[in-house]
Amino acid sequence: MALYATGDLQGCLEPLKCLLDRVAFDPARDRLWLTGDLVNRGPQSLESLRFLYAMRDSVTCVLGNHDLHLLAVAHDIERLKKSDTLREILEAPDRDVLLDWLRQQKLLHHDGERGIVLVHAGIPPQWSLKKALRLAGEVEEVLRDDARLPQYLDGMYGNEPLRWNGRLRGTARLRVITNYLTRMRFCSPDGTLDLKSKEGLDSAPDGFAPWFSHPRRKTRGQKILFGHWAALGGRCDEPGVIALDTGCVWGGALTLLNVDTGEYHRCDCKSAKGG
Repeated sequence: MALYATGDLQGCLEPLKCLLDRVAFDPARDRLWLTGDLVNRGPQSLESLRFLYAMRDSVTCVLGNHDLHLLAVAHDIERLKKSDTLREILEAPDRDVLLDWLRQQKLLHHDGERGIVLVHAGIPPQWSLKKALRLAGEVEEVLRDDARLPQYLDGMYGNEPLRWNGRLRGTARLRVITNYLTRMRFCSPDGTLDLKSKEGLDSAPDGFAPWFSHPRRKTRGQKILFGHWAALGGRCDEPGVIALDTGCVWGGALTLLNVDTGEYHRCDCKSAKGG
């Protein structure tokens, strides 16, 4: 069995197929991890969900901000944006099956046997892995609860609070957990978020740095696979922290990592007619 991991798909299905063909991926034998943002902006959001759902027993994915946005739109909490490519999903006959599968997915996945974590954006420096898993579980529980889901989605949008506080309750608590795991790029050493800066490493505001670079980060030494930050171009010099979003939907490439061997494969999105 081989374990592969790939960055943000965002509806670019053909590059994924290109990569899986290249490594002779066999769903009966191999496993695929995805860093979230399965849909939106790319040309095949519906087809991407259907493809992954069809081999769901071989897939592990975490939710990204675009996946959560899809759920909010589907529940009439948020309107489609001009740049969204989600309408086909919303109008599909199998939409309920696909959306129900989507909301069963995690925000944070830990493979204890391999010692590897999968997350969309990152883990704030003040959280241990144990704490991050526990807090991610709070959001995952709400996502799977029909009665509580609409209220969560309605309160999900917004940048405040900018920092975790254990005394937070209700909507504010769930929002900051969600923002850390699905939107974070830069933060301060105490975990205060900057959610406005979206460029590369050199664009950090004063007092802020990439979440993974803080010397006292409590998950230092833990192997973490993450996506979300296309501007990095897959570049991350922090030992054990691997950036997998290489900007496929923006004309870059989709990257596939053989987790066990460390071998990388890339498929140019334009050549694959997927992004």
